[in-house]
Amino acid sequence: MKKYISLSDDGLRKFLEKSSDYVLLTNENKLFQKRIIDVVLSFMLLIVLMPLIVFISILVKITTRGPIFYVQERVGKNNIKFNIWKFRSMRVDAEKDGPQWASKNDCRVTPIGNFIRKTRIDELPQLINVLSGSMSLVGPRPEREVFINQLIKQVPEYNFRHRVKPGVTGWAQVNYPYGATVEDAIWKHKYDLYYIKNYSFLLDLKIIFMTVTTVLFGKGT
Repeated sequence: MKKYISLSDDGLRKFLEKSSDYVLLTNENKLFQKRIIDVVLSFMLLIVLMPLIVFISILVKITTRGPIFYVQERVGKNNIKFNIWKFRSMRVDAEKDGPQWASKNDCRVTPIGNFIRKTRIDELPQLINVLSGSMSLVGPRPEREVFINQLIKQVPEYNFRHRVKPGVTGWAQVNYPYGATVEDAIWKHKYDLYYIKNYSFLLDLKIIFMTVTTVLFGKGT
């Protein structure tokens, strides 16, 4: 069964009419539960993965020119901006010609960057964002304002995703292959809507399990 909303239905706007149907928008107990899980799991993951984090930090430093971490402004819940942390996977001059969509075989990616992007290891520093409260472990992918301004003009109700915290991983990330077009954004948005509407602890566990599988077996999208 497909886990997204079809645009051939009566439209996304009609789908969004009953906001009471959206667990992550109305259920305070679920939100509190999700925050507790975020803090506990993120803290545990940082401790367990610290040797890997240190190793990747050294690897990035000795194999590429520039800083170890990449800090970039993203848009979070309620359109509040925050700085996201990632291991740097691209050259320092990656955006010398201005903001660009990242592509699957992006020539701006460094050799080590290709590996950490494919395995999603580059996302590990975002656990700090989760602990600080700007992100959740699971949620819609946080996007840059410059691209959001483009997408809200072309993707129905795209801004709806900003009513919840963005995630390190998410239902769209584990179900939809890598894409960098408006059409890709539309399909990923459908997955995000499904997640917001149908959130549960078990769904989060499933997404985390699928993400761990990606990291272990290098099935990044």
